[in-house]
Amino acid sequence: MNPIPIAITDDDFLIVELLKSHFDRQGQIDVILTANSGEELIALLEKQDQLPQVLLLDLKMKEMDGVEVTNILKVNYPSISVIVMSSHYKLSFMGFMLKSGVSAFIPKGISPDKLLSIVVEVAEKGFFFLPEQLTILRNQISSKSPQPVLHEKNTLSEREVEILKLICQQKTSKEIAEVLFIAARTVDGHKNNLFAKTGAKNVAGLVIYAIQQQLVDTSEIPII
Repeated sequence: MNPIPIAITDDDFLIVELLKSHFDRQGQIDVILTANSGEELIALLEKQDQLPQVLLLDLKMKEMDGVEVTNILKVNYPSISVIVMSSHYKLSFMGFMLKSGVSAFIPKGISPDKLLSIVVEVAEKGFFFLPEQLTILRNQISSKSPQPVLHEKNTLSEREVEILKLICQQKTSKEIAEVLFIAARTVDGHKNNLFAKTGAKNVAGLVIYAIQQQLVDTSEIPII
């Protein structure tokens, strides 16, 4: 398997260098870009021949913070999956961060090895939740809340629901195709329909939608 191309952006130069050095030793990840500010990251992306698949992004930075950077990326570089890291991590921020389109929201104090596995998970599956984040989601959604009635044009087909449930099990398009005996390209087509119908910005958004609509229980979502 080819190394996952990633970028790291943090206004702490030492953190950037330490993470780059750690990842360079692993072989699974190729750090193709580093920056010490949001402005520097955007400027470098404009010159890149190869875009990173995943971005590790600090939340609190001088001038342009992580939220502003994420908003720009989702418009101009939607293919980049964003993992927001923060020393100001709070569970109460999680909903806002997911709505802004990030694929994972984690504390900076996480171990380097765990961070490596999270990057791989996001690259392969499109999202990652910490156990306590799933607990918060479970507690925020009542088991007795009624199923919303969707407008007819936005109603999900049985196949789309089936694929959405498999996405929540962290299966890739290829894996879903094998389970359902269809082409991976067909799966991607259904995914695009799911994004259009649900308004989700990324796979994490689809998972949140599935939980809110009671199409899947948080206990069914695997955690690495």
